[in-house]
Amino acid sequence: MQLRRSALYIPGNNARALEKAATLAADVLILDLEDAVAPIDKSVAREGVLEALNRHDYGVRELVVRINDVRSDIGQADLHALAAHKKIAALLLPKVESADTLWHAQHLMHEQGSKAALWAMIETPRGVMQIDAIAAANGNLAVLVMGTNDLAKAMRVPQTAAREGFQYALSRCVLAARCHGLDILDGVHIHLNDDQGLRHACEQGLVLGFDGKTLIHPKQLEAANQVFAPSAAAVDAAQRMVSAWDAGGGQQGVMVIDGRLVEALHVEDARRTVALAALIAQRGA
Repeated sequence: MQLRRSALYIPGNNARALEKAATLAADVLILDLEDAVAPIDKSVAREGVLEALNRHDYGVRELVVRINDVRSDIGQADLHALAAHKKIAALLLPKVESADTLWHAQHLMHEQGSKAALWAMIETPRGVMQIDAIAAANGNLAVLVMGTNDLAKAMRVPQTAAREGFQYALSRCVLAARCHGLDILDGVHIHLNDDQGLRHACEQGLVLGFDGKTLIHPKQLEAANQVFAPSAAAVDAAQRMVSAWDAGGGQQGVMVIDGRLVEALHVEDARRTVALAALIAQRGA
């Protein structure tokens, strides 16, 4: 299990932000060479990320680099420069619309001797409609990431507080992730001074089944980390369920715990809650 409550985008051409990121309570740092970087600064950002990886200690934070389109010269240069770096856990591919993109990237990574995983951004209507094939295609794929800004533009839907226009797309992608054993992260909340709206979006993402949320500013970390962590009451209930089941009652295949009918599937979910809480406790945040 990997802790992915919060995934913070860090512009690759912002040396100060890359340094500060080593002190932040983010589960994942997405070092960004794509949307956050102007075309004229792409090479500078690539070198900046390489320098930051070699200079800073990011501890237990999962390091992911969002590269440019892997079919472009810039994207291929990103991949060749960064794919085999020992600190990088994954490369995040933008605007994935087919399984072919994943296979192409993996082929290039194999040539570089890279052991990094692949993450795929789903941010176009075609990507949403092809999500099952994308999620099933490549054993090196670990995480799906929703790109709701680009998706909103392509779908011509407003980004309302309830995100009505996204419900089908978001749920479709969550189902594909669960079907194929992947994690999935919700899109960003673009209103930096809307703390209430951010928390609502995180809570909505949790209800929809997301594992965490992508973020664009450190001030958003606290809300995501809190919402996507199990509550103390949920952890306590899960621990009681696991203890009772393991004590022998589960041998019958079903039992009543705290007035609730419990089967093996409920215990499996409870074990995950306990394990997630243990990871958070180890992280200390």
